[in-house]
Amino acid sequence: MKEFAIASWAIDNKMTIYLMIAILLITGISAYYAMPRESFPEVKETKIYISSVFPGNTSEDMEKLITNPIEEELQNLSDIIKITSTSQEDYSIITVEFGDRYSVEEAKSKVKDKVDIKKASSDWPTFNGSKIEPKVFDLNIAEEMPIININISGDYPVEKLKEYAEYLEKKIELLAEIKQADIRGAQEKEVEIALDVYKMTASKVSFDDVINTISRGNTTISAGNMVMDEQRRTIRVIGEIEEAKELNAFVVKNEHGAVYLRDIASIAFKEKEKTTYARSFGNPVVMLDVKKLSGKNMIEAVEKIKVILEDAKTNYLPKDLSITTSNDQSTKTINQVNDLVNNIIFGILLVVGVLMFFLGFRNALFVGFAIPMSMFMSFTILNLIGYTLNTMVLFALVMGLGMLVDNGIVVVENVLRLMQKENMSRIKAAKRGIGEIATPIIISTATTVAAFVPLGFWPGIMGNFMKIFPITLSIVLGSSLFVALLINSMLTSDFMKTEEKDMTKKFLIKTTSILFVLGVISLFIGNSFKGLGTLMIFSSIILWVYKLFLVKAADYFQTVLLVKMENGYQKFLSFALKGKMPYLFLFGTIGLLFLSFVVFAIAQPKVEFFPDNEPNQVFVYIEYPEGTDISKTNRLTKEIEQKVYAVANNYKDKEGYNYLVESAVSQVGEGAGNPQTDGGSNAEMPHKGKITVSLRESKLRRGKNSKEFMEEVRDAVGSYPGVNISIEKEAAGPPSGYPLNIEIRGKDYNELISTAKELRDAINKLNIPGIEGLKIDVNKSKPVTEVTVDRKKAGELGISVGQVGSQLRRSLFGEKASVYKK
Repeated sequence: MKEFAIASWAIDNKMTIYLMIAILLITGISAYYAMPRESFPEVKETKIYISSVFPGNTSEDMEKLITNPIEEELQNLSDIIKITSTSQEDYSIITVEFGDRYSVEEAKSKVKDKVDIKKASSDWPTFNGSKIEPKVFDLNIAEEMPIININISGDYPVEKLKEYAEYLEKKIELLAEIKQADIRGAQEKEVEIALDVYKMTASKVSFDDVINTISRGNTTISAGNMVMDEQRRTIRVIGEIEEAKELNAFVVKNEHGAVYLRDIASIAFKEKEKTTYARSFGNPVVMLDVKKLSGKNMIEAVEKIKVILEDAKTNYLPKDLSITTSNDQSTKTINQVNDLVNNIIFGILLVVGVLMFFLGFRNALFVGFAIPMSMFMSFTILNLIGYTLNTMVLFALVMGLGMLVDNGIVVVENVLRLMQKENMSRIKAAKRGIGEIATPIIISTATTVAAFVPLGFWPGIMGNFMKIFPITLSIVLGSSLFVALLINSMLTSDFMKTEEKDMTKKFLIKTTSILFVLGVISLFIGNSFKGLGTLMIFSSIILWVYKLFLVKAADYFQTVLLVKMENGYQKFLSFALKGKMPYLFLFGTIGLLFLSFVVFAIAQPKVEFFPDNEPNQVFVYIEYPEGTDISKTNRLTKEIEQKVYAVANNYKDKEGYNYLVESAVSQVGEGAGNPQTDGGSNAEMPHKGKITVSLRESKLRRGKNSKEFMEEVRDAVGSYPGVNISIEKEAAGPPSGYPLNIEIRGKDYNELISTAKELRDAINKLNIPGIEGLKIDVNKSKPVTEVTVDRKKAGELGISVGQVGSQLRRSLFGEKASVYKK
């Protein structure tokens, strides 16, 4: 008798297999709840960014002094696909895109080495006495998108609101899941020393005199050690100021009488120049943008943040302070994942329901039991290799759902056949039945997996994104093979029967009551337990439906309809194998294959990598020419806000509840950049504004299409002369940038920009369907005032061009002299 050794071992060692089932159940359930949830898998691009801040320089100077020298140094690196850069006022960002040869960390290390070499050169620019320090980093878009906004408002000064925000910021940034929490809508404070140039001149005091006096006077230093009373003590000289007014008594010069700082300057502790505004539904707030670390559980992070907020409201913050949250991405992720989990659960029930008609209820349960066991084993493996529970993984699980039952069906059906037709015992039938089909199902599983293997070798960023699908599917099918050969073989040898036994009402009432109560408890607990609760409640209902309606239907199907189907199939095969009929069927099939190719070629379907999703977030990006003051950008952002809110208010019901728009947050200046194009820029961006409209989940929108809302916003906002306004939705799928980019190359920026504008206007006039929001990514409209130094007169006065520039920069831009620790 042919047997399969592994299956026979499992049948002979039942307790070991039961222990294995228990382990798989515990580890699988634990892994399911432990796996981080996210909409799409986080894929790191092999792109390295180099950002440099050099205050007081135009975009042309930034390109000449910072960008070009670094780019020239990077040319020698291997496996570089492309180097792109953007130089703007005070800021330079260079993007280096690598191929597949290096990992992100290796690429970052190589770029940093080259940057360090350039920084060490003698001609590298300095600022405030130290060399400009370029920052080399990699960027994960998921880490740049806030997972939640915390809005703080109330009848308090902005300074006090910022103090409360800083308290929350410190608490939140201690969480292991959080990358950073940025405060928006409030400024840092500084001690401003406003020097009177005329008084300085009269007192013969220079900027250097003032800076040196403050830096040397506001310091605490160690003066060494001394022995006193047989003890060695450290001597510290305390010089740091405790109040800003102490600076008034600093002596700047003492040649012909003491010149105090108060004699030539006014001193004030005040906010820095405004660089950020934040509003929620048009109301000013101090906002926290909270961003999580890559690979961390978003849902756990948000739950911990909410616990911190509740604790702060109870124990620290005043009762009349308003703390609200907006743009909560965890809720959308939970619902998206739960929807797919529910689909898997209903899929399991439907599969068992179909099998019940062919194999009977009891035997269908053997196959049905293989589904959750295969899933739990898959969750365990996926968690071990560091995968998250995301859309791609769940899609693979849904697709594998129909495939993984194949092995179980073949095992159960073959064992049942041997028990019915050859009157074998359960153990003997199980050993022989699995021995007959073990090799075919192993080959079948291997060929199915092989069909998806090529997806794993897809190169580039798309490959890193797509390989999750074949890996997950291979794990699911491998798990199903393991369960079929070991667990199913043992269960069939222990419990399989050839005749169905009716379920008693007493047993049914007891079982369904337990399932129903446990299901209600799981639903009450909520979160990740909702899917389990739904399964239990639905299973209890299905058991009653089976008892009352499906038992007779299944029996009729097996004894009458299935027999007729088998007889009809047998007659068809006999007909197809007579005479020359096999040739007819063979060539007819080949003809249909070629016909399908022809039809496909004639009527080709539209092809797209990812379907155009309905937006869950709508972004309005506002960009003035560089050099625009933040107050002007803020005024326009307020005007556009009102247009957006007017559209949003159309979706309010009679009670004032907005069933489409959940929150609307505006940011001007810091934090207003587009993560897709600004590459994690930390520049102040006074010329940029952003409005983020977060929409409710689909089932709460009362049938309204969020694409229509986005188009209504686009129509309402319109266009403004000299302002670049784009309406976008959140990116779905792998980071791929914009679908279409047109690059124009040349040496003259003015000519390039002129050509780009002509091309943009020409394309817009064509009104091509699908093309919207064309914009030029080069902003070179900042006005510049040039100062030309008369070298002859400067020489006669004993000063250089560099000194003139340095003094002018200090006069206009100011300079950091020391640190005031309050």
